[in-house]
Amino acid sequence: MTHPDIEPNGGDPRRHSLPARLWGGVVNALAALGTALIAGLMLIICADIVARNGMGASLPLVSELGALLLVMIVCLQFAATVRADRLARAGLFIDPLRRTRPRAGAALEVVFSLVGAAMVGLMAWATLDVLSTDWSRGEFIGTPGLGTLPTWPFRLFILVGLTAAALEFIARAIVSARATAGIGETIR
Repeated sequence: MTHPDIEPNGGDPRRHSLPARLWGGVVNALAALGTALIAGLMLIICADIVARNGMGASLPLVSELGALLLVMIVCLQFAATVRADRLARAGLFIDPLRRTRPRAGAALEVVFSLVGAAMVGLMAWATLDVLSTDWSRGEFIGTPGLGTLPTWPFRLFILVGLTAAALEFIARAIVSARATAGIGETIR
């Protein structure tokens, strides 16, 4: 017999607020875009391999496009990584602390999340400056005559991904602060 408040799949039975559901949708959409870009990057690389073996020459823009796409993919999926609590860190200390002293673990999570938000926020701020420079100077990748692409759209998506990750860190800090105060449950 199952408890009426527990879902059969083990999920959280409580309803989330509309803003929380919308934010989750944004984070998931960014991660899905990053996943689609992985498929696109694989196709570009495979096409370049075929061109090198079949025609003896590389396709234009492949190395530059690959470099920008890789950074863009990581940034677009960063917020989902934070949301799923999949960041690499020393669980040797925090996990036992969460089990034995949940409030202390939540307090440490607040600090971790605020530092994460500050660091990623600084990265986003620096990216904003790069985006502004690329836009005003008309920066591009590639070789004129062979193929070029403006860099600002890539920088814009990098900025969006980093901003979403910083906001997700802030959201985690708020949830953990509530748990520290005994108002909510701890993350994880």
